[in-house]
Amino acid sequence: MDDRDGDDDAYAKLVRRMNSPRVVIENDVCEHATVIQVDTVYRQGTLLEVVQALADLNLVITKAYMSFDGGWFMNVFHVTDDGGNKIRDEGILNCIEKALETDAYMVKSMGKMLLSKEHTLVELTGTDRPGLLSEVCAVLTDLSCNVVYAEIWAHNARAAAVIHVTDQSTGTAIEDPRQLSLIKELLYNVLKGLGDYRTPTVSISSPGVIHIGRRLHQMMFAARDFERPLSTEDDNSVRPSVTVSDCPDRDYTVVTATSIDRPKLLFDTVCTLTDMQYLVFHGTVNTSSDEAYQEYYIRHVDGLPVSSEAERQRVMECIQAAIERRATEGLHLELFTDDHFGLLSDITRILRENGLCPKRAEISTKNGKAKHNFIVTDVSGNPVEPKTIYLIRQQMGQTVIQVKGNLSMSPKFPQQTPRSFLFGSFFKCPSFQNFGLIKSHS
Repeated sequence: MDDRDGDDDAYAKLVRRMNSPRVVIENDVCEHATVIQVDTVYRQGTLLEVVQALADLNLVITKAYMSFDGGWFMNVFHVTDDGGNKIRDEGILNCIEKALETDAYMVKSMGKMLLSKEHTLVELTGTDRPGLLSEVCAVLTDLSCNVVYAEIWAHNARAAAVIHVTDQSTGTAIEDPRQLSLIKELLYNVLKGLGDYRTPTVSISSPGVIHIGRRLHQMMFAARDFERPLSTEDDNSVRPSVTVSDCPDRDYTVVTATSIDRPKLLFDTVCTLTDMQYLVFHGTVNTSSDEAYQEYYIRHVDGLPVSSEAERQRVMECIQAAIERRATEGLHLELFTDDHFGLLSDITRILRENGLCPKRAEISTKNGKAKHNFIVTDVSGNPVEPKTIYLIRQQMGQTVIQVKGNLSMSPKFPQQTPRSFLFGSFFKCPSFQNFGLIKSHS
């Protein structure tokens, strides 16, 4: 490398330092929240990167103000931890500041996955139906694929999954072209179903860097989950209220959304606007009790506001879908146990045999332990009966299951049944004992 290359590198580093976000964190200006101010050079995707950083640090955003002025984007966020408390731990505050100020966040973010060469990435989209996840897991197990991490979303009769697998015999990425081709073919057959006019997608890729939440949004958008199936037209459930109107004096389109508040709501909305090629120039987010109000002044990347009724309708539908994808109602099951090959296939089979449909799932394994989270309903989308959980306890042996959410009431399970409880003592199940699952938990 000659001297000019060194000068170019030094200049590039200087420019990055000059344009790095300016972060100020205050705990004294607001009684109930920590206030984070982030000023950064404006470019496409800037807001998403900042919001993504806060979401991946599991911060709850209670208020936010965003404004573009003179080439700079100024953002103010009121945040708490998941218990509603200010962030006072110095280590966490330093982590927030470092994450927002440095480029290192783009690789090390908790919400991003730097795929190891030891993993193979499988991405799936298709029509959702009862038993689909169980069938996918059974195919992967039959093909000697070990699932080490996965996230699955289902919304408006569409499903998407990002799955990290390894070869069961080697513990490394799958490299045999014939095996990869067979995996793709069989998964496609499972996803295709009968009478489905929409073509499923199956992709198997080499390692790379992805943000899994954002990738799932992109996959669901590509699968057109914003189009509601005819079977849900008469659904009486409360949907997010979204309006798209003109602001002609400033050449903006104004998007407002009112919905139930929840974690990562701001990220989901901004992610969708960004992927739809809209720029946010000003915005406000307010939450009170369980409700959230969002307002954004946007233009398309070509500099124009929304220009047709069809485009206005699509923006409205896509924002509603973005809010709903992660807000699926259902019973939250968390399973923690010793991991073994085929465990996920066994668990999803038991859920299917007991009439439960996962609407979202997060699968993770580490150091010989498996931690799986499912949001489930019955096959009709109704609440889960307590007796169903009782049956699952019997079949899963000493697997630890934490249940969160409302269980529908049954004559055999009176209303004194707690809403959140830990199953730590289970019936022994021979099928699980054979897998070495039985282990005392103190």
